[in-house]
Parts: sequence; structure tokens; C-alpha cells
Amino acid sequence: MARAFLFVLDSFGIGGAPDAEAYGDLGADTLGHIAEQCAAGLADRPGVRKGRLSLPHMQSLGLAEAAIAASGNLPAGWVRAARPRGLHGAAAETSKGKDTPSGHWEIAGQPVMFDWGYFPDVGPAFSDELVAKIVSEAELPGILGNCHASGTEIIARLGVEHMKSGKPICYTSADSVFQIAAHEQSFGLQNLIDLCQIVRKLVDPLNIGRVIARPFVGSAEAGFDRTGNRRDFSVPPPGPTLLDAVSESGHRVFAVGKISDIFAHQGVTDLRKASGNAALFDATLKATQDAGDGDLVFTNFVDFDMLYGHRRDVAGYAAALEQFDAMLPRFAKMLKPGDLVIMTADHGCDPTWRGTQHTRECVPILGFGPGVASRDIGVRTSFSDVGATLAGHLGLPRGDNGKSFL
Repeated sequence: MARAFLFVLDSFGIGGAPDAEAYGDLGADTLGHIAEQCAAGLADRPGVRKGRLSLPHMQSLGLAEAAIAASGNLPAGWVRAARPRGLHGAAAETSKGKDTPSGHWEIAGQPVMFDWGYFPDVGPAFSDELVAKIVSEAELPGILGNCHASGTEIIARLGVEHMKSGKPICYTSADSVFQIAAHEQSFGLQNLIDLCQIVRKLVDPLNIGRVIARPFVGSAEAGFDRTGNRRDFSVPPPGPTLLDAVSESGHRVFAVGKISDIFAHQGVTDLRKASGNAALFDATLKATQDAGDGDLVFTNFVDFDMLYGHRRDVAGYAAALEQFDAMLPRFAKMLKPGDLVIMTADHGCDPTWRGTQHTRECVPILGFGPGVASRDIGVRTSFSDVGATLAGHLGLPRGDNGKSFL
């Protein structure tokens, strides 16, 4: 029995990226700064969490050793494992962006060596010509926003006007992305998805990585909340990925969460949607039950990034990490001889850093499974080593990028 499991803890960086300065992120360290604030009591939240950051299962796999390898720093309040029980190390990104598609594609064996298109952060984000085309083709009364913004902030600010006018809220960020927020009832979820498909076509010439549907519910009186019906409309990866290799070999790729959207549905044979880390974990457990020899289960745990990193919520991020760590034994009990699990991340999103955007960091690599020997794999020069390792484990041909650490 040889199955592969790939878990991306979205935005769980561990500092130390060799090119961080070029991205304005020199010193960013998601894990290190969260642990520092927890140890100082600054991330205590009554009824939620208290004290130092406690991740016993990931620490036993060698997370502290991975952090030291990447940044040179032991997370505050931690001690090194006497003998880590899994593969442990870190990886630096070679792709030119610090965004979700670049990170995931590189993990799966396809680094992004081209430059994405971005929208300006001064003045209107979208040109008059682009806005006119969107309004005309989608038959809209206009758009709201047209700026760089935090999703929760702009929905709170423009949600009422959106519901009254029928104009969708359009905004962007430091990533290569066009985001559209709309009310699920007053605007309609399907209308939002249809609009995103129109915009996807219109921004293709601009080389924009993603168009994201950001549905929300609520009212002026009760406030607004984003729902789990988010959809990402990505451009396809620049070449074949691990997902393609698995599916073309006649085996299944279980894409849990937003994985299928990130890969433009290429190479995915079995889609499992869920909202929130706990539900995503449950969906992963069900996929684990269904997975057979040669299959890949690939999950993105999005809450770390979406709910806590971007919102600069240190306590929330810490609590989410602790909750995830506590769930791991349930999954480990389901593993069979020959299984290999790799946990990693796609970029950083240091909640103590300036701004609200992703941070350029190294990411952890933690590998385990029945019979997997403990070993320090050092700092890898590309996320693609993860994909190469899983391909080798499944007996698939080696791709053009990455080097296995098995």
C-alpha cells in the first residue's frame, strides 16, 4: 500500500527566506513571531487560548528543528525535540511571487518563473477601459470599490451600498488578483460566479493569476459575514504537475478545499469541498477512508491565512494552529503501512508584520507515516522537492523540477 497525503497549512511560514529583503519582508517570521507573542502573554484570549504556543505533535515531528534551519531561531517557549520522529526541514521558494497559486504550483512541481500582472496600488486599481468592459458584458449598473483593500473591511464599508445599488464590490491586493464581493441573496451566488467567469476572460491578457468570488451574507443591522462559498478562478499551471502525474497513472487525486480551484481543476479526479479548518479536516478523514493504493489526498487548510494572517490576528492564528495540531492523532490512526504524509505551506502571512499581505518566508516540511524514518532534510532550495518526493513515493516518473529527499 503506497498512498500520499499532502497538507498545506496556508501561510504557515517559518521565516528565513534568502530573498525576503527583495520583497520587503526581511525579518518576517510567522511561526517565530506568533510564538514570541504567545510566550509574552500577548496572544492570550479568554475562553480560547492562553500561554505559550503549544504544538506537541508538530514539535515531535521536528517543527522546532525546521524553524532553526530556516531562520536560526528556536520559537520562544519551546525546546528542541530529543529525537524528532519524522522527516523535518524547510524549503525556500524559487517562484517570483509570494501568492497562493505560485506556492501550490511549485509544491506540485511547477515553479512560476514568469512575472504576474498586478493592479496599481495608487489611484483606481482597475482602468476605465476594463471597468467599462466588465459593466457592459455583465450588464451591471457599475462597480464599487476599485481599490486595494482588506476583504472584511471593504464589505463592512460598502455592503449596504452594494445591496441598494446592485453594484458588485471589486477590489485587489498586493497579489495578482481581482476579487469580487457580493451578497448571496440580494445579488445572487450564481450571478457572482457568472460575473467572475466574465472577469476571468477579461483579465487574461493582463496575466492576472486569480479572480476570486467573495460571497457574503448579513445586513446593515446585523453586520456582514463572508460565507464558505468562495470560488477561485485561476489560470492553469504553466506545465504538468504532481496532480496530472497521479491522475494520468490511473489513480485518484482527492482535492480537499480550494485545491481544485488553485489548479484550475487540472489533474483532479475527486473534489471535496468544505468550509473551515475543522470541516476540511473531517473531509480529509473521509478522503483518507476512500483513498486506495497510488492515490493522492491534497488538502489546503485555509483558515490560517484567510481568517488570521490577513487580519493580523495573532491569538486567532495561534489557537487555529493548536486546534489543528490536536486533530492530527485522529488522522494518524488511519494511516496504513506504506503511507507518506507531508505537511508544508505555500508562503507566509506573519500576523505581526506591517500591512495585511503575504510575507516571503521559508516554509516547514514535516513528513511522517508508518515506517518513515526520522531524518533532517535541511533547507531545500525549492518547494518542488515536495512534489518530487511524493512522485517518487508513488512510483511516478520524476518531473522536470525538484529533487526527492527520500
